Amino acid sequence: MSGDSTASGGAPEPDSRPAPSEQPGPEERTHPEGRRNLEGIRIDPVVEAEHDSRRAVISALVEDEPGVLARVSGLVSRRQFNIESLTVGPTTVESHSRITMVVEETDPGIDQIEKQMAKLKPVISVGEVAGDAVTSELVLLKVRGEDPAAVQAVTEMYDGRTVDAGSETVTVELTGHKSAIDNAIAAFERFGIVEIARTGPTALARGNTPTAPGEKPGTAGEPTTHDS
Repeated sequence: MSGDSTASGGAPEPDSRPAPSEQPGPEERTHPEGRRNLEGIRIDPVVEAEHDSRRAVISALVEDEPGVLARVSGLVSRRQFNIESLTVGPTTVESHSRITMVVEETDPGIDQIEKQMAKLKPVISVGEVAGDAVTSELVLLKVRGEDPAAVQAVTEMYDGRTVDAGSETVTVELTGHKSAIDNAIAAFERFGIVEIARTGPTALARGNTPTAPGEKPGTAGEPTTHDS
């Protein structure tokens, strides 16, 4: 063949691979660091090292595609990270949504979550929300209604509102910061909590700071994109 250097008269290319006698033995070869989890995914040893866990709010701007929420939550759970809550909702752009995820992880773990999520095709922008962000969550709380006046007093104390009242139960709606919600729930426990539905926090950065790093907010229907 014309492309064969030997057939055309040229000298064959020297083999750069080491001879078998020069190759390292099994005990001398380098081995990947870190153990594998149940799915066979190798865990970064830096992530698994001893670090103090902390609570972080991660915001991801995503394109609306079927199964995008399942892909994000599945990715995080496969790597055995601890998700405290996950919410999703629309943005100013019709075809985009914002996912807000609260995790309890080490700094290397949080960094890994951001890097892995950024690899997903529907994810436009992702990052930890600044610590002084505006955060709020919603809870619906159904309690026993033997003392409706007392229930109403506690509801007003925490700036809530009654959304349903019957002869046996009263359902109230509360919004606010996690600590305020925790305190309100503790106050309602004396009445007997029947059911509870809690969304987990959602968040936006203050002022002109992008909620997700690199995010360029869309206005007047313009697409939301990475900031160049």
